[in-house]
Amino acid sequence: MYKAPRGTADVLPADQLYWSHIIQTAEALCRRYGYQRIDTPLFEDAGLFQRSIGAGTDIVEKETYSFEDRSHELLTLRPEGTAPVCRAYLEHGMHVLPQPVKLYYIAPSFRYERPQAGRYRQFHQFGFEALGETDPALDAEVVDMAWQLYRDLGIGRLTVLLNSIGDGQCRPAYIQALAGYYRGLGEQMCHDCQMRLEKNPLRLLDCKQAQCQPLIQAAPKMVDYLCLECRDHFARVERYLGLLGVPYQIEHRLVRGLDYYTRTVFEVVPAGGGQQSTVGAGGRYDGLIEQLGGRPTPGIGFAAGVERMVLNLKRQETVLDDPGRPQVYLAYHGDAAKEAAVRLARQLWDAGVNTTLAVGDRSLRAQLRHANTLNAAHAAVIGEDEVAQATVTLRHLETGEQETVPQADLAARLGGR
Repeated sequence: MYKAPRGTADVLPADQLYWSHIIQTAEALCRRYGYQRIDTPLFEDAGLFQRSIGAGTDIVEKETYSFEDRSHELLTLRPEGTAPVCRAYLEHGMHVLPQPVKLYYIAPSFRYERPQAGRYRQFHQFGFEALGETDPALDAEVVDMAWQLYRDLGIGRLTVLLNSIGDGQCRPAYIQALAGYYRGLGEQMCHDCQMRLEKNPLRLLDCKQAQCQPLIQAAPKMVDYLCLECRDHFARVERYLGLLGVPYQIEHRLVRGLDYYTRTVFEVVPAGGGQQSTVGAGGRYDGLIEQLGGRPTPGIGFAAGVERMVLNLKRQETVLDDPGRPQVYLAYHGDAAKEAAVRLARQLWDAGVNTTLAVGDRSLRAQLRHANTLNAAHAAVIGEDEVAQATVTLRHLETGEQETVPQADLAARLGGR
């Protein structure tokens, strides 16, 4: 029997309520902050991610799904959303629009990772990007927006971790100091970190292996190497976050896993959970569009996995209202009653009432059991008497109370339009 590929998951009807809640909440948040939706292709030129994410990163080296199409072009399934948005910004000349250009997306992405709770090889990201402005107030707005997302969703007990990783002026001296520190550690590092030391030393601070955690804690701190401009930028980000009332903690080891980040980086994690349990993250990437062939254009953004948010809502045992719950279940006894029920169903559907019509040869008792199984709010029963009088017996299934209602009035009684 066929099964879904490893690292993928079907979103079953029972989970759709969580997905709808997250998507509707995220889109309402974006409208509130002035962001507009963008959708980019599922796959892109492989070079887009090699240039943006970085050839020495785990994502490009180990996790991308890349393939050659029939035209012998090398393509990559989207592993993240920022680079495609920046490519679209360039391709469609969005630099002529009022800046910053604020965009958001909700889209599937693909990474060949080890599947675990809340992490899949096909996953869905919600993200937003603000392009064309360096103001630290915009950094604070993006962090605030991420924080508000979880508040609006009802996901609690979270912490914002914040850091600055400098820019092209001050970061080289830090990387040199970091590499010098790690070269003296030899076999104390994991195998991957020995490779990172040669290819991309900043990624050493992003290692998740237990044996490397004490080494990371003792490593030099980027804050000690920030230039005056980066130091001032970070200080103003902190100032604006305070004005917005966003709680945060400084995490000196936070670097993020993609090469394009500069200055402000941040993650949202469960309180006491540490970076390995991140539920959303983002940062500034002022050099990315220039890397992709455009003129220097600052940017900052945030992304979160929808599956991870669903997992957190379930862990909290969040109760959500189901807009798809049947308002009424039409039950009947006898052929004439069934025809009346079908006619009545037509009226209710046209009036916008969530209606389930009993089908098959179930007894009336079995039909009512089915209504309870579906968590219907009401059952409208039609028998011989109701056919003769053009009424229904309307039963409230939670309380057991019932009343006789004219069929012509049932839609209005149930709140139909």
